[in-house]
Amino acid sequence: MPDHADDLKVQVRERYARAATAVGEGCCGPAGALDVVDAGAAGSSCCAPSGPQAVEIFGAGLYDATDVADLPAEAVEASLGCGNPLLVAELREGDVVLDLGSGGGIDVLLSARRVGATGFAYGVDMTPEMLELARTNAAKAGATNVEFREGSIEELPFGDAEVDVIISNCVINLSVDKPAVLREAFRVLRPGGRFGVSDVVAEDRLSPADRAERGSYVGCIAGALSRTEYLGLLAAAGFADAEVTFTHEVADGLHGAIVRAVKPLTAGRG
Repeated sequence: MPDHADDLKVQVRERYARAATAVGEGCCGPAGALDVVDAGAAGSSCCAPSGPQAVEIFGAGLYDATDVADLPAEAVEASLGCGNPLLVAELREGDVVLDLGSGGGIDVLLSARRVGATGFAYGVDMTPEMLELARTNAAKAGATNVEFREGSIEELPFGDAEVDVIISNCVINLSVDKPAVLREAFRVLRPGGRFGVSDVVAEDRLSPADRAERGSYVGCIAGALSRTEYLGLLAAAGFADAEVTFTHEVADGLHGAIVRAVKPLTAGRG
């Protein structure tokens, strides 16, 4: 874990609590409340710097407008991610989906629609303000096959082998204990389950110091894994067929990326 891990976790929690509060107040709240990315990368969301680059790099602009058109505006405005994990995970009717760091609920609500009445979509978030916003958004959307649980993605509030698919949108890079996140994802997946997330990933040429020069930890930059580090941690957790595909650059040598892997059919608890 990085030095001052507890301090970093508090900073992440406080930043996203402010983001949720700003959206809940009608966006924007205090100036810069949602400037999630800084120091070398474009901003995101309605409270951050605007412009074509910002829309393409982080936030709701990475979703197809038709997909989010009928979602509550607050769910869309609270999107702070670096991709669209639903395009990554290939959700199927009847799947049970878990979103790590579910924020305002956009990916859970979209997942619930994809998996249909026979499926279910869960979200886990450590920020009470985000959970309140997500539950409000679910009620506005009339979604009945969703549930949001408070908890840490390093210690998921689920039993073994309970879900078919793990998704996440630019959250794992914020964890101070990424090996634990991936071990927990493996544990709660059923054998044959799929791991399909969007995240910020560094090129292998960048050292941890290089990443820190390009942006802050809470801004989704300094804490990013390199491609080789990500693949190594997935393998160590027990995953197979892992791949990391860069999609767009968010800072020099750092990219929004699609990360996929599967839990082998013969796997146990992990």
